[in-house]
Amino acid sequence: MNVFWSRRVVIAGLFASTLLAAGGALAQSVTGLYRAEGRNPDGSSYSGTVQIRDSKGVIKVNWQVGSQSYSGSGTRSGDVIWVDWGDQYPVVYVRMPSGELHGTWANGRGLERLIP
Repeated sequence: MNVFWSRRVVIAGLFASTLLAAGGALAQSVTGLYRAEGRNPDGSSYSGTVQIRDSKGVIKVNWQVGSQSYSGSGTRSGDVIWVDWGDQYPVVYVRMPSGELHGTWANGRGLERLIP
């Protein structure tokens, strides 16, 4: 995964999603099970699974990466999702037309792709 390219995609997706949300477009559901592929801030890669639930506008996320599990909750505006998972910075995902979620964490130093 090219970090520079991925950041540009996320930024472009955030911009496009903001415009769509402002235009009244209806966002597709993100509830479901995903395969996660990511890159840590130190450059190492990881993979795992992620379960997402939308509970009356509150997005609940559970990550399983190896033997480690993480959870968080957040909000959604159109195709942009912010998840507080206990770190200083939230995870920010953009829902792509394919249904994948592309995100950043650790203030943009970590990258993650969720594949339905």
